[in-house]
Amino acid sequence: MAGTSLPSSLLSQGPSLLLSSSNQISEAKCRVVITTSGKRCLVRCMAKKKISFVDQILDYIEGGPKLRKWYGAPELLPKDGSSDGDDDEFEAEEEEEDDDLQGENKAVFVTDGDSDLGRMIILQLIVKGTPVKALVKDRKKAVDAFGTYVELTSGEASDERFLRKAFRGVAAIISPTEGFFSNVKSLRGVKHAVLLSQLSVYESSGGIQAMMNNKAKKLAEQDENAVISSNVPYTIIRTGKLENSPGRNQGFDFSAGAAAKGSISKEDAARICVEALSVIPPTGLIFEVTNGEEVVSDWEGQLIKVMQRQSTKK
Repeated sequence: MAGTSLPSSLLSQGPSLLLSSSNQISEAKCRVVITTSGKRCLVRCMAKKKISFVDQILDYIEGGPKLRKWYGAPELLPKDGSSDGDDDEFEAEEEEEDDDLQGENKAVFVTDGDSDLGRMIILQLIVKGTPVKALVKDRKKAVDAFGTYVELTSGEASDERFLRKAFRGVAAIISPTEGFFSNVKSLRGVKHAVLLSQLSVYESSGGIQAMMNNKAKKLAEQDENAVISSNVPYTIIRTGKLENSPGRNQGFDFSAGAAAKGSISKEDAARICVEALSVIPPTGLIFEVTNGEEVVSDWEGQLIKVMQRQSTKK
């Protein structure tokens, strides 16, 4: 689904549909009116300023239970994977053979789902129709934001029992912030780990900023080392400084050293994390990226090219 298109299922529902942006940038207002007459459909859009891709997706998701049903979201409430559930049931599950590890895992587990980046990643996975599990601190707020699209879980990354349950059915993990992978003892069953790292930014900072980033830098180093030594295929995306600017209106720069001096919108960084799932490296892939001049239309091809470039340097 393109960032500016409406779901095709919306065009066949009811005589009229009005979507209004509740997430406006400055004084931007966007209204889409769809009317049907017989077999004909008229779409009118009036906008003072284009809203971001993420804001458009939020408009669709926050359209209410009826809109969620059109989207194909399940009727059941999100499952709570927290460790404060029924202990007897959990003990029974641990005694059973883990069928998910033998079968085909499909879900993507997103850490820090409360953060801006985590939220953007989740929204883009929803648009792709990917089953999503998310680690969140505020479950109520997450339910309000994502409805039944996401299976929510709450717990500590260092809790092996909790993660064993949380990772059931999980094929890949995306971690957009520091501090998750370095606390995980095992990624058993996971086929691909994607880490968004700000290590290049932290290493290039100096003076007071370097002191402020010291803790985050150590966490980033620990996370990268944990992923590399996990025996799971991994992709480490070292981005430039993260900006709150709208994405999808700039190109990219994948050159070595770009992350230390450049920047990238959070929306574009989230997009790259999701696109990275399309290419699983034989062992691991590490690359830098910022916003730049290079236009990418084929992300799978771009990632393969970056991977080949990395292999050539070794």
